[in-house]
Amino acid sequence: MDAWVPITIAGAFFQNLRSALQKHLKGKLSDFGSAYARFCYAVPLAVIYCWLILHFQDADLPPMEGRFLFFVTAGALLQMLFTWMLVWLFSFSNFAVGTTYSKTETIQIAVFGYLIIGDTMSLWSILAIVISAAGLMALSVARSTVTVKTLFTSLGSKPALVGIATGAMLGSCVVCFRAAALSLPEGDVYVRSAVTLALTLIIQTVLGAVWLIMREPGQLTAVLKNWRWGGAVGVSGVVASIFWFIAMTMQNAAYVRAVGQIELVFTFIASYFIFKERTNQIELLGIGLIVAGIVIILLLG
Repeated sequence: MDAWVPITIAGAFFQNLRSALQKHLKGKLSDFGSAYARFCYAVPLAVIYCWLILHFQDADLPPMEGRFLFFVTAGALLQMLFTWMLVWLFSFSNFAVGTTYSKTETIQIAVFGYLIIGDTMSLWSILAIVISAAGLMALSVARSTVTVKTLFTSLGSKPALVGIATGAMLGSCVVCFRAAALSLPEGDVYVRSAVTLALTLIIQTVLGAVWLIMREPGQLTAVLKNWRWGGAVGVSGVVASIFWFIAMTMQNAAYVRAVGQIELVFTFIASYFIFKERTNQIELLGIGLIVAGIVIILLLG
């Protein structure tokens, strides 16, 4: 098994943990304040991690040239824009349609990866990503009133377009992070990914603070007051990001995100066997498609 596969699975696990911990901030912080907690409490850990990687490898900080700075800044901004658009998406009365279309992110990552950095894929891999994306969309509609017919008839609606744009923000930011890491002129995969992650979080922390001071002044203080859960979110989030950035530096970002959807399989298994939650046929279909997509990538991709 290639190294990027277990690294991706570890990233998916810690992302799931971060999402669970972040629920404890609901009601205490605004949506953007909760997202900001991820950045500000993660950035010191990311910087320390980067220093440790450089120290133990006896490596110098790689030169940060124009191409790297462009892609890391673009990725940081696009990820923040993705967070804002996701919040906007949930403000629509029929947000389920938009949420479903946002799940086309893996397909969009493949497209952006090819257009921006020339990442190519085999036909089997393309098929696997389409299958897994269909699985994600199935899970999105499983407990809603949205039907296949509704998805097609509402394609030109505002929620659908915002949903597609939301997926595009996530897809393009992931590709930008990979492009940034690969554009560093020196350093192995761990040095490149660590430097990219550290600078990304620094940019997001500074810009996020400016946004909160200008638009939600009370939230910055609230983030600091809720340091216990905020810190837990930051720790789990930075560990997840470390694994994600290493995997995306090693391998095509579309493959990484597709295999990373295994976190939904873990969530489904826990919901069914531990919490005894009932499932329907559409959910089973969605999980089956996601698993099929992952298996195809691992065996034939």
